[in-house]
Amino acid sequence: MTTRTKVWHDSNLAQPHHVADKARRVKDMFAAIAPSYDLNNRVHSLWRDQAWRRHAVMLADICPGDVVLDVACGTGDLTLAFATAGVRQVIGVDFTLPMLQLAGQKTVSQSDHPLSDCRYCAGDAMALPIGSNCIDVVSIAFGIRNVTDPVTTLQQFHRVLRPGGRLLILEFGLPNNRLLRAAYNMYFHHVLPRTAALLARDRSGAYKYLPSSVNTFMERSDLLHLIRQAGFTNVTANPLTAGIAVIYHGFRK
Repeated sequence: MTTRTKVWHDSNLAQPHHVADKARRVKDMFAAIAPSYDLNNRVHSLWRDQAWRRHAVMLADICPGDVVLDVACGTGDLTLAFATAGVRQVIGVDFTLPMLQLAGQKTVSQSDHPLSDCRYCAGDAMALPIGSNCIDVVSIAFGIRNVTDPVTTLQQFHRVLRPGGRLLILEFGLPNNRLLRAAYNMYFHHVLPRTAALLARDRSGAYKYLPSSVNTFMERSDLLHLIRQAGFTNVTANPLTAGIAVIYHGFRK
């Protein structure tokens, strides 16, 4: 699938989190790149993205009876990581239907492996189609940066979790080391947008949005503060791969 419609332009990439129709653009962008999403994730993380997801599952400290809600589940990589870890049920939620369709296909293709009850539904992270106090673990991988309102999203996570439930947020970060950060930014801003767009045959601007959205997203300390404000305790940030990815972990009061 070649994307011929441009979603992100240079004029709105300077501050992508403040664009009025950000939600519509994010949905259109992910619909456009869905067929090549997994391939680009593997190639441009040097196959580290799956290790980051496995680390998130480990930090969740799951129990056999747990019900997991994976928000912004995309093609289901983190959803399936939980489903193979022995929880009772995993629910993947995403507002981009082509992503959900691929997640469903991927789950069916793995049916010969032992999987927990794994379901998918369409839904918005800021208005989750899930009852209150019924989830043991909420996860979101590379999604909190893409929502229009992170505060509302965190409040939704708190609402659906049972008291004592665990929150896992996997998100991109920037290396702390100055030299490594400079090299990473060169790759992230000048190499990845070109090679990823070629692999995806994409003209939506998705891979220009990615580095811009990471660089203009809130600082690690600010996100930690918002998570605590939303009612989570023992909140920590766990850097991975020199800080390129970070797992935020907390507990619902």
